[in-house]
Amino acid sequence: MGRVIFVSAGPGAADLITLRGARALAQAEVVLFDALTDPALRELAPQAQWMDVGKRGFCDSTAQAAINAALVKQALVHQCVVRLKGGDASIFGRLEEELDALAVAGIESEVVPGVTAAIAAAAQLQRPLTRRGAGRSVSLTTAMTRDGDLQAQRSADTEVFYMAGRQLGALARKLQEAGWPAGTPVAVVSRAGCSDALSSDHRVADLAAAAMLHRGRPTVVTVGVGAKPLRKPALARQSPLIDRAQASAAKVND
Repeated sequence: MGRVIFVSAGPGAADLITLRGARALAQAEVVLFDALTDPALRELAPQAQWMDVGKRGFCDSTAQAAINAALVKQALVHQCVVRLKGGDASIFGRLEEELDALAVAGIESEVVPGVTAAIAAAAQLQRPLTRRGAGRSVSLTTAMTRDGDLQAQRSADTEVFYMAGRQLGALARKLQEAGWPAGTPVAVVSRAGCSDALSSDHRVADLAAAAMLHRGRPTVVTVGVGAKPLRKPALARQSPLIDRAQASAAKVND
């Protein structure tokens, strides 16, 4: 019997993985990987068998029970199994269910932390999620509940909503119902941490305008203090791809 190492790959580019995560991949005999992990990570484990157990919203996905069973099965016949998860495994990664399945089977496990999408988005925008004297609390929330309901809240100075890309118009209404003023700043980033990341600035009232630009892309929405641009923002280099995409979205919204 072997053990399972949960490796957090980060939300985008392969080089966001930690050194500890890369070393775990180098030891792996089998890697069970998520849909949003960078294919370039295969270079860190060319010796391993790679198994796709990805989940994507509104798309065909591997059932959680099947993933749990596969982890146990592989750990019974291999010494080192890596479960490669996008972002940070502990943030909306269904880590608890997989850890429980291994514990019931008596299989040893380890969790390697990583960069979550909220942090990658903040870095992309150069906007800290906490601000001295203004932003003392941050909440990470999934916009969609397990039952498929869209919910919003106002429980922190900065709220970051995951998996909200298809519901931006409805999210705007829910935010106002939760007590966020219509003029509250909102930053939307899709494919945070990737070379083709896109970002746009809005207010709660006009958040729906971001839908076309970020359509079909994994998206995080930052609301409140952490969405505000810095008073003197550093000059950030923006790729021509982002310029073209934003110009195209502006034409659609006119």
